[in-house]
Amino acid sequence: MTGHLTVLKCAATLACALCFAPAVPASASQLEMKWKELGSMIIGRQVKLVLPGGAEIQGEAIALREDTLLLNVKKTSDRKSYPRGQNAIPRASVTTLQFETVRGPGGKTIGVIVGALGGLILGGDLVAHTAHSEAAAISSFLGISTGSAIAGYYAGKASDRRVTTVKILPES
Repeated sequence: MTGHLTVLKCAATLACALCFAPAVPASASQLEMKWKELGSMIIGRQVKLVLPGGAEIQGEAIALREDTLLLNVKKTSDRKSYPRGQNAIPRASVTTLQFETVRGPGGKTIGVIVGALGGLILGGDLVAHTAHSEAAAISSFLGISTGSAIAGYYAGKASDRRVTTVKILPES
């Protein structure tokens, strides 16, 4: 009976870790750079800006000019000043911005494998010791193992993301 409880505790811990892992934010890094260095890093990427008036805008950086950032706005909190579509954001308004990069599928792959294995162990152990009918056993096993694999996928997906915050330094 002790072995049964140990397996159950380990599987339950793994399942809980996978369920709460997506709540952990993506890893972040901060950079400081000058305006003219910014172009090669953000052109073609989805960026997020908070402007001095409090407006939050998000969209694809199209071009970086001497005095403006040309942005194809997809989301905005101030539709009058910055409507959806192409907008020129003044250089003076851009003090910091964020963009996200994805490092690859490694985290998702590992998350699915660990989640599925944990779900198989937990589901098999629970079914072996608690189910009273075949239908209940099969549905419980499939639900637990599938749910754990899905939780592992999303936990891995969150670990693959990296958010970079760039602070614009004043020109000297």
